[in-house]
Amino acid sequence: MLHNTLAQGQRDVQVAEIGLHTTILRSRTWDRLKFEVEYARQRGTTANSYLIWGDRTALIDPPGESFTQIFVQELEHQIDLAKLDYIILSHVNPNRIATLTALLEKAPQVTIVCSKPAAIALKATHFNGKIQVVRLDDTLELGQGHHLQFIPVPTPRWADGLCTYDPQTQMLYTDKLFGVHLCADEIFDENWKQLDDDRRYYFDCLYAAQAKQVEAALDKIAPFSAKAYAPGHGAIVRYSLSRLSHDYRQWCQQQKSQELRVALLYASAYGNTATLAQAIAQGLIRSGVAVEAINCEQAEPTEITRLVEMCDGFIIGSPTLGGHAPTQIQTALGLVLSAAAKTKLAGVFGSYGWSGEAIDLIETKLQDVNYRFGFEPIRVRFSPDATTLQTCEAAGAEFAQALKTTRKLRSPRQVIAPTQTDRTAQAIGRVVGSLCVVTTRSGDDHSGILTSWASQASFNPPGLMLSVAADQNAERLTSPGDRFVLNILKEGRNLRRHFSSHSQPGMNPFATLDTQIASNGCLILNDALAFVECTVQQRMSCGDRWLIYATVDSGQVLEPKGITAIAHRKSGSST
Repeated sequence: MLHNTLAQGQRDVQVAEIGLHTTILRSRTWDRLKFEVEYARQRGTTANSYLIWGDRTALIDPPGESFTQIFVQELEHQIDLAKLDYIILSHVNPNRIATLTALLEKAPQVTIVCSKPAAIALKATHFNGKIQVVRLDDTLELGQGHHLQFIPVPTPRWADGLCTYDPQTQMLYTDKLFGVHLCADEIFDENWKQLDDDRRYYFDCLYAAQAKQVEAALDKIAPFSAKAYAPGHGAIVRYSLSRLSHDYRQWCQQQKSQELRVALLYASAYGNTATLAQAIAQGLIRSGVAVEAINCEQAEPTEITRLVEMCDGFIIGSPTLGGHAPTQIQTALGLVLSAAAKTKLAGVFGSYGWSGEAIDLIETKLQDVNYRFGFEPIRVRFSPDATTLQTCEAAGAEFAQALKTTRKLRSPRQVIAPTQTDRTAQAIGRVVGSLCVVTTRSGDDHSGILTSWASQASFNPPGLMLSVAADQNAERLTSPGDRFVLNILKEGRNLRRHFSSHSQPGMNPFATLDTQIASNGCLILNDALAFVECTVQQRMSCGDRWLIYATVDSGQVLEPKGITAIAHRKSGSST
């Protein structure tokens, strides 16, 4: 067990020399800093800042506003702020602006060094200081061998992510990568085996949904001969550097190997929607479902299209800005509607200030084209609290369970066919259709047959094609003007057990079922997904069956969030 001298509720700044002309300032607390999933273990944290002296001086990553006062005081003990030349920001968030502002009041000569997305984010906060944008292969010469090199490592959560390498100390400053939320006295990871659970939890919370981008970041930093990783949180990684790098790649691979995959699309104006996305992702990941998160503000349309085509379900999160969803979310929604199969599970969430029109818009658009939802839409006003994040995590788990149930229902039983079975029949058997019950009426006698031999045949007028055998009460369907109701069954609701593919006169499967009379006199199954009332127009004899063409007179979806049941057959030589 790691020992810590801080008592609950206390905060301090721990200072230590970690390399030539290099000092770490660890702002420490046992308190949970934010209502975010990554802090849920409540084991405290350190916000690590690094000071490098050369002919010029650079500070890497000042902490958030909860440490502003004690950090600035301690920094003044370490350096004359009038001699501070650069502040390097590995990423920008609103929480860090307060400390940055306090530093610039005392050191207005400082130049902020950051990535281009970070510069844009700073300017959006009306920041007026000097900014130097750096890109891949750019360097910053501090003198005395500290020739800093920069590696952009963007992810959906931190599009402005930036790593910094100092060849003088062979220290790679990794910001969020390789961190851990744990408050302790140890500067380095001597007791790294005790960190395994915390490191994995940290990865799952922050990076599992960004595995693709993490692998790209690992590839970018691999050429640098680092002897240590200096992260933004937790101990400096020296003794387990190779092990942790290997673990990160392995954890990424585990995410990619999951059978079920969810696309998590979002935009976040102030970070609140991103926090909700993180909590939902954690619920999915803990349930064994892979998540690929995309920040629509940075993503290309082709990337979004690719993801929604390959995923098993998708979840869209949006803030509400001026009563609307951001343009990037509207674009993503259009891509989803055109590329995602209607059988895929959907989810909607978002945060807002005074209204929530964006969430309602997305929900309505998805409902209109009959997507089924894996959880009730989540609407959060302003910043989420701990209870809200628990709700989001539970929603992710609920979504995962719905996906697994759908997968199970859709998976046909794997039966090894006898060797003598005709291969052509096996191939035909792979043609599937929606499972339906056709109800007919003759006088007071109602009958129903189970079939998957129905499909749409025309648009104008709307018409259906039905195939029936002579022993299926075909005489009630074979004459022009005959009427019937096609009840489309819902997946997961076992109405089929009440019916067979061969209905005999006098049978009454409806005795225990909830039904109503349609306008054409036939029965509607109220537990069906939808129904259409039809009138026979033409018939044609086709081998051992009648092919019936009927026009649709009316219809209704009974359960908007349901999904159509599908029939799987072993062979095309039998029903």
